[in-house]
Amino acid sequence: MPRYAMIIDYDGGPFAGWQRQSQDQPSVQGAVEAALARLEPGPHTIAAAGRTDAGVHGTGQVAHCDLPRDWDPFRLSEALNFHLKPLPVAIVRAVRVADAFHARFSALERRYTFRLVQRRAPVTHDKGLVWQVLNPLDAEAMRAAAAHLVGHHDFTTFRSSICQAASPVKTLDEIRIETLPYPGGQEIRFHLRARSFLHNQVRSIVGTLERVGAGSWQPEDVKTALEARSRAACGPVCPPQGLYLTGVGYPQDPFAD
Repeated sequence: MPRYAMIIDYDGGPFAGWQRQSQDQPSVQGAVEAALARLEPGPHTIAAAGRTDAGVHGTGQVAHCDLPRDWDPFRLSEALNFHLKPLPVAIVRAVRVADAFHARFSALERRYTFRLVQRRAPVTHDKGLVWQVLNPLDAEAMRAAAAHLVGHHDFTTFRSSICQAASPVKTLDEIRIETLPYPGGQEIRFHLRARSFLHNQVRSIVGTLERVGAGSWQPEDVKTALEARSRAACGPVCPPQGLYLTGVGYPQDPFAD
């Protein structure tokens, strides 16, 4: 059967996460599979590059599916978007790919961005899309702290106690901290890149770096926490609404023109 890869954009707020849940728990995967069933009868299963948690968003999630019918990719994306209404899920692009392509196992890297807004006034337009803190943060201190986390490490401190990964050892290729103007304050974006991430790793890292920016931790304390290899040494885990899966890298980009 023809295989198709899709870039999927979604607001994670209304969902219990990417992965299909029980019928009373809406999921992004379940929404796309239901839309596929409207096009072609029968059960459908799609595989994604990353299983985002409840409340986490996607702007560059990649998934693939096999369909009996040979669809024009543009018509497939248009038809799916019609059947996804009014849910906040959109197929940005669909392409035909080789049978060997797998959205998860073919991936070489995942890219996440976390959006943090610092201002005193309540956030309005970005409500549910950012993590808001009230007091100023020292971005340079956070950058110094983040440098201790880049590279090949045991990230036991920064993974959930229910993480199912076989090993806590990961290579974090990049943490880039960007500051942007924001009405009445500033926005800080944390860009992280790695082949794969542990459960809650990004939110644990950002929550800990925020403590450094607030002055409660020193940059060197993050190195100490990492070396402790203990979940108890981690800072607070930040809320999910600021987290976005923004892209997935493959040996050959299936979406390249």
